[in-house]
Amino acid sequence: MGTLFVVSTPIGNLSDLTRRAEEALGEAAVVLAEDTRRTGVLLRHLGVETPLISLHQHNEAGRTREVLGRLASGAVLALVADAGTPLVSDPGGRLVEAVIAEGHTVVPIPGPSAVLAALVGSGLPADRFAFLGFSPRKGRDREAFLARVADSEETTILFESPERISALLDDLAKRCGRTRRVAVARELTKLHEEFVRGTLIEASRYYRENPPRGEITVVVEAAPESAEGELSDEEAVRVLARSALDRGLRPSAAAREVARRLGAPRNQVYRIVQSLDS
Repeated sequence: MGTLFVVSTPIGNLSDLTRRAEEALGEAAVVLAEDTRRTGVLLRHLGVETPLISLHQHNEAGRTREVLGRLASGAVLALVADAGTPLVSDPGGRLVEAVIAEGHTVVPIPGPSAVLAALVGSGLPADRFAFLGFSPRKGRDREAFLARVADSEETTILFESPERISALLDDLAKRCGRTRRVAVARELTKLHEEFVRGTLIEASRYYRENPPRGEITVVVEAAPESAEGELSDEEAVRVLARSALDRGLRPSAAAREVARRLGAPRNQVYRIVQSLDS
């Protein structure tokens, strides 16, 4: 049986590579890389001459068959992403699943992660969190994504491009409330590393005035707990619920959003939403 190392590599600062990761990259017969040119820079920096072959979203299915053949002969291979921990919003999941199914050994080599670096530097609770990757660009998928962030009972971590970060923060402020806390981490571990911490509306305003560059990770505070008391303003519930339904939200998602925004009992709000949707 063969062995596949899943190796975490630096997200910016090359000094963050662990000694164990360096040893794994040197021991492997081949390194599977999302971008061979980018990983080649790392290997040259280390003085490692292990051959590189590409594995990305467009060739993962075919490359998996090749990898399984190599592992069947007892080979030791390494998988890396462009930066950080492989499989986290990167290709490789199908490969690892197939390698395990064939009975080969998968060895994770932990190390740098933009998700964890942003979380622990955010100042927001880190005991429970959810990572959702990149947000959909439009339509019902985006609405559902935003609603999930707004209703999350855990700190939520997202990736976003610099061109779309201001729009994302605007949309989150509308769904989560302008005062929900957020931390936006940019260029983590690099020379121009930056954290912008504050409310969603403050962060949105900052990036409208200061268009960013580089890789961005967003950490959003969990939804506040709503009190289970009596419903105080049924008309407000109806207005907000109708707006949510008109935007295409399902009744359950609309009820969650309205209950969160008004701090109202969710079960009572849901009954009103159902009456409007019937």
